[in-house]
Amino acid sequence: MTIRRANPSDAKGIARVHVDSWRTTYAGIVPDGYLQRLSYESREKLWQAEIARSAVFVAENEQAQIIGFASGGKERTGKYPGYDGELYAIYLLKEHQRKGIGKKLVKAVAEDLLRQGFSSMTVAVLKENPSRFFYESIGGIRIGAEEIEIGGKKLEEWIYGWKDLRSFLAALAEDSS
Repeated sequence: MTIRRANPSDAKGIARVHVDSWRTTYAGIVPDGYLQRLSYESREKLWQAEIARSAVFVAENEQAQIIGFASGGKERTGKYPGYDGELYAIYLLKEHQRKGIGKKLVKAVAEDLLRQGFSSMTVAVLKENPSRFFYESIGGIRIGAEEIEIGGKKLEEWIYGWKDLRSFLAALAEDSS
């Protein structure tokens, strides 16, 4: 398994992971009709643009197939003083979850944020998403909540934060040794 920075030709593989992981992760949380309307083509266009403007990392298996991705950059809301970076997205195909790949993807984004001069990071996750426990397990502290709407359904997002990326990365390194 390899973690590397994404390039424009990765957009198709990232789109596949994005759609497939949304359909497994958010089944029963996000309306089924919304999940069924997700398309690889529209997500591929989205990721072509995103790769050009932000830090996107992919996880590849031994066959060089993209099995997960993460992206991050400047915190977008301005609602969390003292938090300047953000983990925008992280998704893994269901069969590759709980194998340490998510930690490696978050680490890649956090290291990139630090290189860009950011010192902290947030992430938004649906309250009903069991993956929110992943963020807690790697030291994320709940710092807020927001109401959003997906497919006509109101949902609550929890915002997790890491105040010090250097300490966070040191803790990840200790945890993996």
